[in-house]
Amino acid sequence: MSSAARVRAATPAAVSVETGATLTCRGLQKRFGERLAVDDLSFEIRPGVAYGLLGPNGAGKTTTIRMICGLTKPDAGSVVIDGHDLETDPLAAKAAIGYVPHEVALYRDLPALDQLVFFGRVRGLSKRVARERAHEALEFVGLTDRAGERVDRMSDGMQRRLNLAVALVGRPRLLVLDEPMVGIDPHARAIILDRVSALRADGVSILCTSHYINEIERLCDLIAIIDEGRLVAEGTVDSLLATLDVRQVVRIGANGELAALRDDLDRLKGITTARLRADALEVVAEDASLILAEILSAASALGISITSVDVVEPDLEQAFIHLTGHELGG
Repeated sequence: MSSAARVRAATPAAVSVETGATLTCRGLQKRFGERLAVDDLSFEIRPGVAYGLLGPNGAGKTTTIRMICGLTKPDAGSVVIDGHDLETDPLAAKAAIGYVPHEVALYRDLPALDQLVFFGRVRGLSKRVARERAHEALEFVGLTDRAGERVDRMSDGMQRRLNLAVALVGRPRLLVLDEPMVGIDPHARAIILDRVSALRADGVSILCTSHYINEIERLCDLIAIIDEGRLVAEGTVDSLLATLDVRQVVRIGANGELAALRDDLDRLKGITTARLRADALEVVAEDASLILAEILSAASALGISITSVDVVEPDLEQAFIHLTGHELGG
């Protein structure tokens, strides 16, 4: 068995005795001054399940992560990890977590292998075991040939992969990823997503936050839409799309005042929403074939020249807009 395989197979799928979940959050709340950052948030993650928190910046995702990892104390609510209550048994609860922050948290002048050995020792591993785990983690993220290289001489993508390796040295039951792909190239992103998917396949629970829909769609089995600190909806991609109760999205490219066309279309029957998206107008409709003629007529009346019309299936971003009333980047 390769060391990469041992990293996965040696990670037990431990669960909460009461719920069968690796992570259970109940009624989490956190306030910063007058701002309620997290408002009565409850969810759970079972073994081998990747769970995504999707929301715009400022939605409360990172605050939620910090409360789960014991870095921020909640004002109310509870967190149970691997059967251990974070408040009453914090050491055991934290020992079950592997945390990958959105910023690279490494010693820049320390070689990769020494870095992993150090973090293994911090976790209480013996020197021998820490070194074994370090080699396993390096192989798992594809950095064995960089074991002796200092972090400050690595590319951003390699540093992100090493960041993940640090979280794996302790063989976590719950791997927490807080915006792990920010600012990295597509190749490194693909490697990290593949490695995380392999962990999930062997029973490790994954909690991932992101405002990049494609990452959440690719990685996660279940998705929670978070907005203004509250859980707005939870489910699979298909179940979230079902909330739209529509079949098609019409994207219209045009020369002219698209805002005026949007206002006109908002009043038409059969249209759920009409929103400006960069240089196009996006219309969510029950049946595109029934409204295309009306769209063209409204554009002509406003002196707007249509340059393109594309009819596509609704996506997760449309579901987010439908459920929250604004765009993911807003």
